[in-house]
Amino acid sequence: MKGFRPKIWRRILIPSDLLLSDFHMNIQVAMGWTNSHLHQFIKNGTFYRLRMQDDDLWGEMDDVDYKKMKVSDLLKKEKEKIVYEYDFGDSWEHDIILEKTLPIDSSLKYPICLTGKMNCPPEDCGGVWGYSAMLEVLKDPSHEEYESYIEWLGEKFDPEYFDKNEINELLGQ
Repeated sequence: MKGFRPKIWRRILIPSDLLLSDFHMNIQVAMGWTNSHLHQFIKNGTFYRLRMQDDDLWGEMDDVDYKKMKVSDLLKKEKEKIVYEYDFGDSWEHDIILEKTLPIDSSLKYPICLTGKMNCPPEDCGGVWGYSAMLEVLKDPSHEEYESYIEWLGEKFDPEYFDKNEINELLGQ
């Protein structure tokens, strides 16, 4: 995830022929989000999005409908990078980097989360700035907004929590 410290990240092993739409869902699961907002992939100034019939923004930018595209159409060589943006209001941006190309391991079920760090920010918390502000409030039980955040989150929120086994279970492992 771009723009936040400490870094929030995941390392996921996927097949290169995975459809971008499925990759989007894998990212949603790995990050802990609910696919409640629009998203796009960006590479070299081109926006790769799923075309919606009533999409007013379609065609205003360099848009490509990625309906039939695979991850390997955008990431071809090691160290190549694309941006994944989720929730255009909060504008969660992620650098997606092809770290390494490996041979298919028939003993593994894909996708699989290998590792990561930090909890994912909750949906609709205001992007990196809103998330930072929320974390500051949660450190101070006397803050006037503390109780509303606790009520909204539904439980104690640990920003450092990460469990790859939990993610892998959600990915179908």
